[in-house]
Amino acid sequence: MSIIKIKDLYFTYDNEKYVLQDLNMEFDKGTVYGVFGKSGAGKSTLLSLIAGLEVASKGSIYYLDKDLSKINRDKYRCNEIGVVFQSFNLLPHLTALENVILSMDISDLKVKDREKKALELLNKVGIDKSKGMRRVLQLSGGEQQRVSIARALAYDSEVILADEPTGNLDKDNEEDIINLLISLAHNDNKCVIIISHSTKVKENVDKLYYLDKGKLKDE
Repeated sequence: MSIIKIKDLYFTYDNEKYVLQDLNMEFDKGTVYGVFGKSGAGKSTLLSLIAGLEVASKGSIYYLDKDLSKINRDKYRCNEIGVVFQSFNLLPHLTALENVILSMDISDLKVKDREKKALELLNKVGIDKSKGMRRVLQLSGGEQQRVSIARALAYDSEVILADEPTGNLDKDNEEDIINLLISLAHNDNKCVIIISHSTKVKENVDKLYYLDKGKLKDE
């Protein structure tokens, strides 16, 4: 059973022109997916729909066979989906550790020692305790993105959505972040969905989807 299934999906913001049209897609655990297309193709809108931030105009998105339009989407976002942004979206006045713990607080994750768990997650993505105690603005861009991934994992989610996760990184950090996301899918059995323009991402994902003016197409 696919963890995310999109069926006959249409979406419009203004009830006039469809941003997404007739999409049918499936996403499985243990797999890295890349969603590509030119600017304005509908990639970010698709991510918002999968994240439960928007609701389909027609058609459905299912999470473990549950229609997103019929479940508590706030709870879904807090517990089932982890999102990684191009701009990191970390709270700059907090340390890396505090950013991860805050995500646990928001999702009400049942963990006895949240600081210990947060340090384990940071270590998993390559951030040691010393850097974990620093405010995020004292970290490099690549390190901030690692913290962002650790924060997404703090929800203990099965699905990781990454919106241009390497867009602000240099070549070396880009490769490191791609390898980290691949490891989460292949070694930790996560479903990883990456929206990107990066050729490097395209070369390394397991399955590609291409959007053109809101429709799926072959490359």
